[in-house]
Amino acid sequence: MAKKAAKPVEAQDQKGLEEALSKSEQFFENNKKTIFSCLIAIIVIIAGGMLYNAKVAQPRQIKAAEAIFPGETYFANGDYSTALNGDAYGFDGFEALAKQYKSTKAGKLAGLYAGLCYAQLDSMDIAQKYLEKFSGDDQMVAPSAMGALANCYATNGQVSKAASTFEKAAKKADNNLLSPYFYLQAGILYESLNKPAQALKLYKMIKVKYPESNESQEIDKYIARLTSK
Repeated sequence: MAKKAAKPVEAQDQKGLEEALSKSEQFFENNKKTIFSCLIAIIVIIAGGMLYNAKVAQPRQIKAAEAIFPGETYFANGDYSTALNGDAYGFDGFEALAKQYKSTKAGKLAGLYAGLCYAQLDSMDIAQKYLEKFSGDDQMVAPSAMGALANCYATNGQVSKAASTFEKAAKKADNNLLSPYFYLQAGILYESLNKPAQALKLYKMIKVKYPESNESQEIDKYIARLTSK
């Protein structure tokens, strides 16, 4: 993905940069299970909360929450096509439900799910449109959605936008699970754009602010590559 947008670098840095870019190129494929598993779990909890609140005061909310529930099961089981388009048993699919209940929180979640389904089905242009529409304040769901959107940007050749979106997602999350991961992806993409100062800043932030993270265990090699020039 990002490799296509990379600009020429000096010969001595080529090997290191190619290694970094290959990591970025494999981001979505290798890590979507971890990120999306977290996202799915949190969305299910939120939907359950909305379901409870809807019983008290918002009948349309509960109707929407109940309508999207079968799709969550399909999505969790990896049946993205059925989750997106519906089945023969009364589930209309996330795409239709996002339109039908667009004024509700459950409808917005259906739109997020639709975007993630399209991403999993490699229709990144459509996924990008859905993910751009999603907004939320939850500390895990919202930044995870932004991370997925950043990957769409990178895959679609909008590398600069992808880097800044990964960085925004990391700031929004502000936790040891998502933030260092997103900062690393942003840094790798900034390197591919020949912006080493911005990349180095993020790598050092991972080392200092998130020392217990998995990313911090290997961050020294990224820092060394940029400081040894």
